[in-house]
Amino acid sequence: MNFVYISPAFPKNFYNFCDRLKERGVTVLAIGDTPYDQLTDELKNSIDDYYQVYNMENYDEMVRAMGYFIFNYGHIDWLESNNEYWLEQDARLRTDFNITTGIHTNHIEDIKCKSKMKKFYEEAGVKTARYHLVTNLKEGLAFIKEVGYPVVVKPDNGVGAAKTYKISNQEELEAFYLEEHPTQYIMEEFVNGLIISYDGIANLDKDILFETSHVFPNPIMDVVNDASSMYYYSLKELPYDLKQAGQACVKAFYTAGRCFHMEFFRLLEDKKGLGKKGDIVGLEVNLRTPGGYTPDMMNYANEIDVYSIYADMVTKGYSEYDHHRPYHCVYCGRRDHVLYKHTHNEIATKYQFDLVMCERMPDILSGAMGNFTYTARFETMDEVNAFVDYVLG
Repeated sequence: MNFVYISPAFPKNFYNFCDRLKERGVTVLAIGDTPYDQLTDELKNSIDDYYQVYNMENYDEMVRAMGYFIFNYGHIDWLESNNEYWLEQDARLRTDFNITTGIHTNHIEDIKCKSKMKKFYEEAGVKTARYHLVTNLKEGLAFIKEVGYPVVVKPDNGVGAAKTYKISNQEELEAFYLEEHPTQYIMEEFVNGLIISYDGIANLDKDILFETSHVFPNPIMDVVNDASSMYYYSLKELPYDLKQAGQACVKAFYTAGRCFHMEFFRLLEDKKGLGKKGDIVGLEVNLRTPGGYTPDMMNYANEIDVYSIYADMVTKGYSEYDHHRPYHCVYCGRRDHVLYKHTHNEIATKYQFDLVMCERMPDILSGAMGNFTYTARFETMDEVNAFVDYVLG
């Protein structure tokens, strides 16, 4: 089996996908823009061949890399990056080189455009916020007359909370329309809800091999726009209604042979047309691993190896492991410009037996994830909350 892995050097933990695949006898071929001599030894040992391109956004270079691999190794069975940024290019490469395991160009808009996700949520029986594809002020006002202020506007095809705004009055609305927007925006009614995810891995038959959940108390939109501290944590027990909604969405979306990160609101108040306080409402679906070092958080929380589960999925379609969640894993991201009560040394000393990761986040990820990060695991939510208060207080 030949597997082409796109951009295995970033994020740095993604070399683990290559490592576990190679352990199972897969021929792992990698394409990236990092010079080979700058790759970590762990990554070098995890791949069978490497093709360096100078610009990964230059499709002709990517085609030449694929041609090199096909000439030397034969047909490519899988191609993946597990990275939101490369999903469209991944799909194009699969389509052009007849790689049948994965999403192709004819479906890419369905998983990248927030407006097109709505029909899949509907198919899964999950309600979503009402929306309007942004055109002009007149039509925007007509939509707001229907749903009321505030509204949220963001790129229809976009990653995370970049260029996302909460608009609370007509003055802010008019200011938005005076700006230049080079891409299509979507406007949605504001939903007051706690963001909770349903994360996992599905095989080619959309059978779920692994599932877990994370709670995001501070909306990523606010974290990015306000450059504020952020935290999130994993659940030991998945709520029944979340599992129902998540499993239905796995069947509805193009999840075959993929990692997935599905985001939902749990309503914090009654919302006309959506549901009662506590109900689950769909936000958006990302058909790749959760961001940052969340895959490693999954490992620490569940005492498993999600990279091995993924490799098992690729090579045999199932995985055997102990399905238990002994810990909550919690992530805290601090900002360079914020003066915190406790120093790094104080945190490292107090939680020396609980910290599982502690490092600086790459600048390209820091907007949503913070500049310096602390990840720990605990058996109870009381310990999680005390840790958050200590690190971010």
